[in-house]
Amino acid sequence: RNLHANGASFFFICIYLHIGRGLYYGSYLYKETWNTGVILLLTLMATAFVGYVLPWGQMSFWGATVITNLFSAVPYIGQTLVEWAWGGFSVDNPTLTRFFTLHFLLPFIIAGLTIIHLTFLHESGSNNPLGISSNCDKIPFHPYFSLKDILGFM
Repeated sequence: RNLHANGASFFFICIYLHIGRGLYYGSYLYKETWNTGVILLLTLMATAFVGYVLPWGQMSFWGATVITNLFSAVPYIGQTLVEWAWGGFSVDNPTLTRFFTLHFLLPFIIAGLTIIHLTFLHESGSNNPLGISSNCDKIPFHPYFSLKDILGFM
């Protein structure tokens, strides 16, 4: 369990370095790639949060209580969202079951979002961040290498 938790922390360090590199090279100018990356980051954070709750200690319980109560700030449907996330009127066993299910399913969504992110990255091209003109006689990266990556992933 410690390896899983520490691996998640190390993974987030890598993600933050990736975001820093993207900011340095101006990758935010490529809107589709950047936006899919932001959605990917939010999904990763959600996965980490529901995984943090799973040990079911005092820190996990109160973390789940505080963070899920933030949904109550959503106008009109906030309290309904909170009770849906809890599976009742307080954080209890149904909450743990729901969070375990989300912790299992969200990595599959992350894998799909990663493929979408890489597809947008291949379309815009990531090998020339400074914009220096290159030789036009080369094979275009997208769609040739995009399809090759997808087949390699399978």
